[in-house]
Amino acid sequence: FLAAADGLGSIAIDTTQLNMSVTDPTAWATAMNNLGMVPVGLAGQQLVTDSICVPGFDPSLSMMTGITPINPMIPGMGLVPPPPPTDVPVVKEIIHCKSCTLFPPNPNLPPPSTRERPPGCKTVFVGGLPENATEEIIQEVFEQCGDITAIRKSKKNFCHIRFAEEFMVDKAIYLSGYRMRLGSSTDKKDSGRLHVDFAQARDDFYEWECKQRMLAREERHRRKMEEDRLRPPSPPAIMHYSEHEAALLAEKLKDDSKFSEAITVLLTWIERGEVNRRSANQFYSMVQSANSHVRRLMNEKAAHEQEMEQAKETFKNALTGILTQFEQIVAVFNASTRQKAWDHFSKAQRKNIDIWRKHSEELRNAHSEQLMGIRREEEMEMSDDDSGDNPSKKLRVDDSALAAQAYALKEENDSLRWQLDAYRNEVELLKQEKGQLFRTEESLTKDQQLQFLQQTMQGMQQQLLSIQEELNNKKSELEQAKEEQTHTQAMLKVLQEQLKSAKELAEINGHDESQANEINVLTVALVNQDREKNSEKRSPGLKSEKEALLIGIISTFLHVHPFGANIEYLWSYMQQLDSRISANEIEMLLMRLPRMFKQEFTGVGATLEKRWKFCAFEGIKTI
Repeated sequence: FLAAADGLGSIAIDTTQLNMSVTDPTAWATAMNNLGMVPVGLAGQQLVTDSICVPGFDPSLSMMTGITPINPMIPGMGLVPPPPPTDVPVVKEIIHCKSCTLFPPNPNLPPPSTRERPPGCKTVFVGGLPENATEEIIQEVFEQCGDITAIRKSKKNFCHIRFAEEFMVDKAIYLSGYRMRLGSSTDKKDSGRLHVDFAQARDDFYEWECKQRMLAREERHRRKMEEDRLRPPSPPAIMHYSEHEAALLAEKLKDDSKFSEAITVLLTWIERGEVNRRSANQFYSMVQSANSHVRRLMNEKAAHEQEMEQAKETFKNALTGILTQFEQIVAVFNASTRQKAWDHFSKAQRKNIDIWRKHSEELRNAHSEQLMGIRREEEMEMSDDDSGDNPSKKLRVDDSALAAQAYALKEENDSLRWQLDAYRNEVELLKQEKGQLFRTEESLTKDQQLQFLQQTMQGMQQQLLSIQEELNNKKSELEQAKEEQTHTQAMLKVLQEQLKSAKELAEINGHDESQANEINVLTVALVNQDREKNSEKRSPGLKSEKEALLIGIISTFLHVHPFGANIEYLWSYMQQLDSRISANEIEMLLMRLPRMFKQEFTGVGATLEKRWKFCAFEGIKTI
């Protein structure tokens, strides 16, 4: 059983308590090694070193042939117990002691139940002992689990065993379910089934509480040490006033490097009330020394402001360079989107170029706004400089008396302004009491804004009505286009059937391909004539100036293409002029004017292609 409990700690074994003859020494040694026990009568290495369990054991001795020595430092063999494996089934073996034998329970049965483990448990309850079991036999069995401090045996075949450490209890729980037999007797009083469970003892709970209090004290001490380490250091103590210390402080006040420390001491002395009639002159000289640092501080501030201006200028120049490069990148993207280079890119490449161009334009606009903001700030600062001199420059030129006079004038100006505000508030209250309520400029501006919003709403309503009319017109055009499409599809099916029959007749009569082409052209001419008749019935006049402009551009384009052009080629050309136009819109416009544009089919079979031609010169003769 010691092999399964090995993960909970090291164990101590006394070899004098074990004696058992074996017929197969190799098998017995293997079984005992798996259980963590030294075979009887065989030389072998203990489970752990002699410093831990067996005194006087020689670790240089090796196990018998075929058994490798066990390293006590491997996981599960040391003093610090690793977590016991949960997925590996534990195989219990027969345990032979000097006075008794322990037989394992049926492995198919569920493990024996135990109660919830009390905190700091070192005591176990052992029930089911044989009636003839003595305290010495119980100690012989359970001292293999660890040092026993006390055994309290009852007359009713149970006892309580208290161990020295908590992990020894887990080893004792392992024996729960074993059947104990004293010697080789078969008497009922010499056998019993052990039931080992956790026991709740006041001594264990008291020791556990003491340990928890000790750990809490250590934690509080550790936290206090950490707080003390992280606490900022206390300020140095201020010395008491004396003439000697005052003379030293006056020298420190004149030194720029020690001025901060010296001014703190001077402030403390004044607040303590060290100024009296005797020391007034000395304190006045120290205050005068402190006042002499004002000009130095203002000069340092002016120097830092100059450094900040230089840094702003450097940043502005760098931002200008970045903006120039952004402009160049945007120019490259704009050049790539022109027709000369745009047609050679694939669809995915065009999409990526368009995304990159938009992203670059956004970044360029952001940097441009930032640069314009910097320039506006500079213009505002320049206007402030023109309206009045900078106070820092004044203080750099004027002496301390002029600075004090300016400060007094500023305070007087603030007090006058506050008085003026108070008078204004009183006048407004008097007006409200007398009932003289006049329309202010704010109400007039609100009325103007309201009128402007009403005019805007009327304009938006008119735009909405016009958009609704356009939507109704588009719906009627869409319905007409659907009707024409269904009619065209029906005619196309009829023509395809006629074309198939004509081809079959041509093959039977031995006609060549030219005759088939003539038949195809004749059928297309019939379709165009039928479409012209239908379009003459339904075609209304031009609706807008935009349609007239589109007809002029399309007529010019098709006039320079005498053999006609398909609708995709014509749409790609029109996209350069107006990106919002669609191919369906162009085709509907061409179908509405059959005397100006006609549609022809060229080729046979898979090479059949639909082209639009300009026929206005021919159509004007027939009018």
